Amino acid sequence: MHTRTLPRDRRDSRWDEHRRARREQLVEATIAAVGRHGAGVGMEEIAASAATSKTVVYRHFADRGELHTAVCARVATDLTARLRAATADTADPRRVLTAAIETYLAFIEADPELYRFVVRTPTTDGDPITTLSTLVGEQAAALVAVALERSGRDPGAALPWGHGLVGLVRSAADWWLRSGRPVPRAALAAQLTELTWSGLSAIGTHEEDA
Repeated sequence: MHTRTLPRDRRDSRWDEHRRARREQLVEATIAAVGRHGAGVGMEEIAASAATSKTVVYRHFADRGELHTAVCARVATDLTARLRAATADTADPRRVLTAAIETYLAFIEADPELYRFVVRTPTTDGDPITTLSTLVGEQAAALVAVALERSGRDPGAALPWGHGLVGLVRSAADWWLRSGRPVPRAALAAQLTELTWSGLSAIGTHEEDA
């Protein structure tokens, strides 16, 4: 016996689109509120930025953690797009690494409060994949996997290497911001490139060639 699938009411589709658009507006309002009030912005301030109430915000996001997740996803999408653009003009691995690190540093230097907001752990339990570092780490791991496969090596190391690279850069970047940026951004990028390149340069080297 065949079960007939009823066509979905167009009103449901329109409501889904409305909800998606409203969620995007609330994410934008949150980013604006962070810009005005800093990383410790409260839900009242976020609601005011969106010209609405906390009740309406919670109608679209179950809690602060879910809103934080959506902001992280937006920031990660923006950052990874900038990383791809910055590294698209060269095939030299070391230059790619330097461009990626400097782009990351420039991104957080431009809006340190937003960076502090997204790297904070939400007050509620959330899926760790939604944190900025994890999302960017996944992108880095994908790039490392391609490099390993092109060199004929097992891509199994891509995940730990990709996430390890992002963790190293993030830790140094956190220190840099916390200390008032004691060295120029380009100098820090060069120092981090020097440190990481000694390991990543081995990607294109086969053991028999060593």
